[in-house]
Amino acid sequence: MTRLRLDGVGVRIDAAQIVHDLTIDCPPGAFVGLVGPNGSGKSTVLKTVYRAVRPSSGAVLLDETDLLRDLTPRQSAQKVAALTQEHPHGFDFTVLDVVSAGRTPHKNAWSLMSRADHEIISAVLGIVGMTAHTERTFTSLSGGEKQRVLLARALVQEPSVLILDEPTNHLDISTQLNLLELVRSLGITVLAALHDLNLAAAFCDQLHVLHNGVIVRAGSPREVLTPDLIAEVFRVHAHCGTHPVTGRLHLAFSSFPAGADQATAEFELVKEGSI
Repeated sequence: MTRLRLDGVGVRIDAAQIVHDLTIDCPPGAFVGLVGPNGSGKSTVLKTVYRAVRPSSGAVLLDETDLLRDLTPRQSAQKVAALTQEHPHGFDFTVLDVVSAGRTPHKNAWSLMSRADHEIISAVLGIVGMTAHTERTFTSLSGGEKQRVLLARALVQEPSVLILDEPTNHLDISTQLNLLELVRSLGITVLAALHDLNLAAAFCDQLHVLHNGVIVRAGSPREVLTPDLIAEVFRVHAHCGTHPVTGRLHLAFSSFPAGADQATAEFELVKEGSI
C-alpha cells in the first residue's frame, strides 16, 4: 500500500491563490476525507493529485516519489486513479468499453487487450456488481450504475491511491452507502472530498477541514466535527450524537436564526468600537 502526502501544496490560478500551503498525510490504506463549504478549494486540491492542476508550490508525494517531478503521466495513472465530478455524459459506448478504457495506462499504443487485461476487467466488474450489464450502453444506466461503472474504470487501473471528488452526488441513500462501503472494503489509500458530513464521519479515518483554501482543522471525525468548528466554517448549528448502529459520530443540523450573521457582525463592530 502507498502513502499519499501533499506537502506544503499551494495552487495559484491566474491572479488568485486558491490553495495556501496545504499539508495532508494519507497513511497507507487509510480513508481520508476532505470537507468544506462550496468554493473552499476541495476539488482543486484533488486535481493536484491526479495531475489536472499543477501546484504552484509544494509537492505531491507517493511514498517518497514526487508525482510531478519523478513520474510521467502514464506512470502516475498506473498509481493514482480518480472518480471525478467532471465526466462525459454522452458516452455512446457499452459498459465493457468504458471500463476497458481504464487499462490504457498499462498498454502500449495500438496494443490489443491481453488475457490478463480481460481477467482484471472481469474481476472488477464483479466487485462493483456490474457483470450482468457489460453490453448495456453507458447512457442507459441509472446514476448509481454509472458511478459503479466509473469506479470500475478507475479500479482496473490497479491504483494504489484512489481519489474521489464528491462520489455520492445525486445518488440515493442506499447507493451512497453501498458505494462508500465498497470503496472502504478495497483496502487502498483513499482521499475523498465529501459534502455530506455524516457520510464523512461514518467512513473516514481522518478528516481535513478546508476553508478559504486553508486547512483549519485535522484529525479523527470526532476531533474535527465539533459544534464550534461547524458553526464557524459551515454557518449552521450542529448537534452531535452517536449513531445507534455504528457507534460513530452522527450529526443533526439547524440553521442560524434569520439575521444572525448580521447581528454577529454588528456585535463585533461594537466590541471594536467602530459603531
